[in-house]
Amino acid sequence: MNKREKSLNYTYEEALHKAAAYCSVAEKCVFDVQTKLESWGMVRQDSDKIILQLKNDKFIDEKRFAEYYAKDKFRFNKWGKIKIGIMLQSKNIAKEQIQNALETIDTIEYQNMLVTLLKQKAKNINYKSDYEKRGKLFHFAQNRGFETKAIDTALKTL
Repeated sequence: MNKREKSLNYTYEEALHKAAAYCSVAEKCVFDVQTKLESWGMVRQDSDKIILQLKNDKFIDEKRFAEYYAKDKFRFNKWGKIKIGIMLQSKNIAKEQIQNALETIDTIEYQNMLVTLLKQKAKNINYKSDYEKRGKLFHFAQNRGFETKAIDTALKTL
């Protein structure tokens, strides 16, 4: 057994404290913590107990995580609601919590962000016609996870 493998054999108490520290740095969901515990070599039974303890101690709160995740990905990564929702689904967040988190994003701020993104992108694309320009901007916004209706509204304001 090499040094690295040996260092990953944590006792239950060590892993609990380490997981609590991991959760206190930034919001984490059950999926993130479970993945981290697996990487530390924890057995499923201990991982489940640790996660339950972290939930009881309010280190993990999936509703809170989903809301912060949605706001952060929107503001800092400039993602649309579709992409944010898909990424939350990949972290096994409940659909109701995803919907509630997406509703916390301000509609006016959301639309303004999309218009700003499209204006910036329009300066950097090559096109031969307005039709081609609109298509490229539409595709760009879709890749960012914005909805068709929001994209159409933003393109009309350009």
